[in-house]
Amino acid sequence: MGTTRRPLLRDVSLRDGLQLEDPLPLAAKLELLDAIVATGVRRIEATAFVSPRAVPALADAEDVASAALSRWPEVEFSALVASPGGAARAVAAGLRRVEYVVSASETHSRANVRRTVTEAVAQTAEVASLVHGAGGRLEVIVAIAFDCPFEGPTPVETVTRIASEVVALGADELCLGDTIGTATPVRTSALVTAVSAAAPSVPLGLHLHDTRGTGLASAWAGWLAGVDRFDGAVGGLGGCPFAPGASGNVAFEELAHLFADGGLLTDLSVPAAISAAALAAELVGHPLPSRLLKAGLPALAAAGG
Repeated sequence: MGTTRRPLLRDVSLRDGLQLEDPLPLAAKLELLDAIVATGVRRIEATAFVSPRAVPALADAEDVASAALSRWPEVEFSALVASPGGAARAVAAGLRRVEYVVSASETHSRANVRRTVTEAVAQTAEVASLVHGAGGRLEVIVAIAFDCPFEGPTPVETVTRIASEVVALGADELCLGDTIGTATPVRTSALVTAVSAAAPSVPLGLHLHDTRGTGLASAWAGWLAGVDRFDGAVGGLGGCPFAPGASGNVAFEELAHLFADGGLLTDLSVPAAISAAALAAELVGHPLPSRLLKAGLPALAAAGG
């Protein structure tokens, strides 16, 4: 496509993908992680350091981090946190990339982390100090960046204000979270453009859900608007436990296929990603929404082109 830019994919299956599922044993998580690493992806969100009472599926965060870091040193593992305490746990576990989530909605923020948006933003400084003190990088994910299930559409001005404030407090990277899957290509392009102007030179990513079938189209719109970092979960696993109606993430294998077909991604194996999605469905014990998992890749050669 006449560009030297390349999309950078991150798999979030082990965290966002599994947080709504019945807890899997550590051995099953590592089996899935092994299949995900086999796709060639080198950025993986391994877990979250949050309350095990609130998210029991991720109560083994330290064990997952320890196993991941020792088994796959070539992979850049990260973890999500919702407080300075979680950040302290993450860096103590050896992780040097941390994602801190800040909601753009007061109601969702109180449901998710039991604090106001202003309080959550202010804690960015402490989280950044902990992460930077360990030699790491901090990414702030702005959740509910498009719409809130409680309050409706999120004003663009709210998202840009939060983005500017957290960067000033120490965020090294930003990510826009479409928590309930309402983003559309037009809205994605507009929000990316606004946030990029508010926080220039700061790497920006998209964390999209596919509730209404617009996830891939929104990812492509984000790419055209300048985003080169995208999250996905194999099979379309996932959802937010504190946002009613939130369905799974954009499927990792569908993102990989989208960008590979455009000639933009050559270092990931789409067939291996489909295999990882099939394993995920087997492990969680129910079908997953990925259309590519259901359809497979077209056998053009076998069909005579």
